[in-house]
Amino acid sequence: MHTRRTSRPHRPLRAGGALLAAAALLVAGCSSGGSTRAATAATAVDGGPALGALPRATPSVLAPYYGQKLRWRDCEIPGFQCATMKAPLDYAKPGEGDIRLAVSRRKATGPGERLGSLLVNPGGPGGSAVGYVQGYAGIGYPAEVRARYDMVAVDPRGVAGSEPIECLTGRQMDTYTQTDLTPDDTEETTGLVAAYKRFAEGCGERAPKVLRHVSTVEAARDMDILRAVLGDRKLTYVGASYGTFLGATYAGLFPERVGRLVLDGAMDPSLPAHRLNQEQTAGFETAFRAFAKDCVGRKDCALGRTPAQVAENMRGLFERLDARSLPTGDADGRRLGESLATTGVIAAMYDEGAWPRLRQALTEAVEKDDGAGLLALSDSYFERAPDGTYSNLMYANAAVNCLDLPAAYDTPEEVERALPAFEKASPVFGRALAWASLNCAYWPVRPTGGPHRIEAKGAAPIVVVGTTRDPATPYRWAQALASQLSSARLLTYDGDGHTAYGRGSACVDSAINAYLLRGTPPTDGKRCSAS
Repeated sequence: MHTRRTSRPHRPLRAGGALLAAAALLVAGCSSGGSTRAATAATAVDGGPALGALPRATPSVLAPYYGQKLRWRDCEIPGFQCATMKAPLDYAKPGEGDIRLAVSRRKATGPGERLGSLLVNPGGPGGSAVGYVQGYAGIGYPAEVRARYDMVAVDPRGVAGSEPIECLTGRQMDTYTQTDLTPDDTEETTGLVAAYKRFAEGCGERAPKVLRHVSTVEAARDMDILRAVLGDRKLTYVGASYGTFLGATYAGLFPERVGRLVLDGAMDPSLPAHRLNQEQTAGFETAFRAFAKDCVGRKDCALGRTPAQVAENMRGLFERLDARSLPTGDADGRRLGESLATTGVIAAMYDEGAWPRLRQALTEAVEKDDGAGLLALSDSYFERAPDGTYSNLMYANAAVNCLDLPAAYDTPEEVERALPAFEKASPVFGRALAWASLNCAYWPVRPTGGPHRIEAKGAAPIVVVGTTRDPATPYRWAQALASQLSSARLLTYDGDGHTAYGRGSACVDSAINAYLLRGTPPTDGKRCSAS
C-alpha cells in the first residue's frame, strides 16, 4: 500500500510509500511484534484477535531503559534540542543488545502552564518524526499548543536517525523505481519479480539484525520508554496516517497510560494486506475523481473537458508511457516511463494544494512531450535528492509493512487473479497498485504480526479523525478504528486530501486544539468542512 506519511507544509508529496517500494506506505496493518506476541489476546472477534494490554508493572529487566537520563544538546536547527535514547533491540531478550533512537524536542514557549510533552509522528511507515517536528510541528502547530507543550519526536527504529535500514545504492534505487509495474507478458513479470527480490535481498544483506525488530508494536513500546524518560505520567500524542496505527497500538498496549491522543487519517488494523491494498486503491480513485472534477473547470486542464475524459486520457497517457518514455532533462539521464508517471500523479493526490502543479506537469507531458514535471513529483514522493541519493523512507516503509502483516499476495498468479478487483476499484491506478502489492512476497524476514482489532479498554477518550475523500487512508478506515477503540470520538472532515488537522478547516483545528489544551474531546460524530 502507499500510505505515505503526511507533513505540513504537509509533506504530502511523500506520505505513503512509493508504488514499487512500499505498496502501501502508511498502511502497515496491525502487528503483534515479533518480541511481543504475548500482547495479543486470545479473544476472537471479527477482523482477528484483539490486541491485549501489557502488564501495568514495568518488568524489572526494562528498568534501566525507563530510568535513563537523556543528554540533551543543541541541534543544527535553532531552537531544538537533540538526544539519543536507548531501547532494547529485542524486547523478548532485552539483555542482548540495544538500539539507539534519535529524539528531538522544542521546549514549550509559554505563556501559560506547561502541560507536558506532545509527541508527534507523521506516518509512513518510514517518515522521520524528528524531521517532521523540526520542519513543521515544532514551528507550525498552533502557537497556543506550542506554548503549553514541549514538542517532541522520536524517529522510529530503522528510520532516519534511528539506526536506519538501507537496502540499495542511489543508482540501484533509480533502476528499481523505473521497473515496469504493469507487466504485459511473462518476460516483464519476471523482471518485476526480480526487482522485488533484489530490493529484499539488499535489505537483508545490509540490515540483518534491525530488519527483524522494526514492528509497530516495538516502536510503540519505545514510545512508552520515551514517555517515562520525559517525566510524563501519560502520553499525549498526535499521529497522522501510519502514525494513527502506531498511536492506536500504543493505546492497546498501555491503555492506562493514554493521555490525549489524536489519530488523524486513521488506518483500520483489522484488515489483511490484500484488503488494505484494494481499499486504498479505491481511495486513490476517489481522490482522482475529485481532481478530475476540479480540473475540467480550469483553463490549464490538458486531459479533457469532462471528468470521464480526464480519466480516459489519464489511462491513455500511462499506456503511451508504457510503450515510449519521455525525456526529462534529468542530469542522470532518467526518462519518464509509466511507473514514475503513476507515482507522480499519486503523489499529488495527497493534497489538493498540489493539483495546480500536477495540471502543469500533465500539460507539459501531453502537449510538449516533457516529463520533467511528473518526474519531479515522483522524486518528491520517493524522497530522492538532486544528487541522486534517497532517504531511507522506502526501505523502512517496506521493512515495517512486511513485518507487520503477511504478504498480500505470494505469487504473480495470485496478483493476476486479483487484477479485476483492483481495476474495478480504480480504472486509473488499479493495475499498477495490484502488482505493487506483491512486494512483501520475497521479504527475507517472516512477518511477526497479523490483522487484529485494537480496543484499548479503559483508555481515556481518543480522537479519531477521518477525511471523506482521503486517498491514502479511506474514510471507512477511520470509522472502523473508531468502532474498535472503546473510548473513541470520531471527528469527520468533509473534504479532500490526506489528513485534516492544520489543512484549512477552522472547525477541525479548534476541536483538536480544545482537546489538546483543555482535555475536552469533540462530540462523537462531529462533522467539519473547509473554511
